[in-house]
Amino acid sequence: MNSPFPSPSAGPFGRRLKRERGAKVPVTIVTGFLGAGKTTLINRFLATPEGQGTAVVVNEFGAVGIDDALIRESADETVLLGNGCLCCIARSDLQEALRRLVIERERGEIPDFKRIVIETSGLADPSPILQTFATDRALGDMFHVDVVLTVVDAATGPDTLGWSAEARKQTILADRLAITKTDIAGAPEALIAHLNTLNPNADIVRSANGALDPRCFTEPAALQRNAFVAEAEHSDGIGSFVLTEEASLPWPAFAKTMDTLIALRGPDLLRVKGFLNVEGCKGPVVVQFVQHLAPPPVELDAWPDGNRSSRVVFITRGLGEKQVRDLFAAVRSLL
Repeated sequence: MNSPFPSPSAGPFGRRLKRERGAKVPVTIVTGFLGAGKTTLINRFLATPEGQGTAVVVNEFGAVGIDDALIRESADETVLLGNGCLCCIARSDLQEALRRLVIERERGEIPDFKRIVIETSGLADPSPILQTFATDRALGDMFHVDVVLTVVDAATGPDTLGWSAEARKQTILADRLAITKTDIAGAPEALIAHLNTLNPNADIVRSANGALDPRCFTEPAALQRNAFVAEAEHSDGIGSFVLTEEASLPWPAFAKTMDTLIALRGPDLLRVKGFLNVEGCKGPVVVQFVQHLAPPPVELDAWPDGNRSSRVVFITRGLGEKQVRDLFAAVRSLL
């Protein structure tokens, strides 16, 4: 079985680790169901100092690109992907749009940009976008997904989460959840409790009158769970849990564990993301997986906080925390 990871014998994670995340263009994926307020939040972000130098890629469901027209006046460059949802037809369009941005920037045809915001259709599953960055090596060398920001409407969100599988998937895959229209709907405590059940690892922030701290777009969400958390599962059979380890880890044990999981349960690894304290590495190593796909791991210069423990968030379907822990322990005992 070929491992999807670089060989440790080639140095820490091989040659592909030389390019640090800081050298790549950060990407923010903004998703959320129809009418949640994604476009409003993006426009507000583009008007802030933090939003300057941002290119926006818009995907809409509908023959006329309304959101594209609304954003075009604010962004340095906007690319409309066209009709349809990303999960069905737009992966190649997304790749082409991102490549075109890079080419036009290199030619001087558009202003330089320091960040890309991808706004998905309200009907889109964001996982194909994550898969795009994992499978396209050229894009993976140029871009890095910093944060998945899911926008939830405080007024209609509770009902939507009840009947829409797409809305639940958008919530489950989020790094950060922004609850909008709290000025209209009032205190969203029941909604927050529901969101915590679906995704106990996401940061949750509130937005009133279309205002949101711009750092929600630019700062990667911290993995705040420093200990094992109870497995959260809902009616779709999707669960989430966090694995933590205080001591540094040998890379071969983690690589072999994930190699085995990908081979046996790849479709059920909806998203895996986290920091590893790896033996022989000074900074944290960022690992990400979307089903059977894994972009190269990246070693950062420094830890984002004082916590140097390994912590990895698993969002899975029918795969529990105990199974993953037991497999890791078994693999580690053989090395």
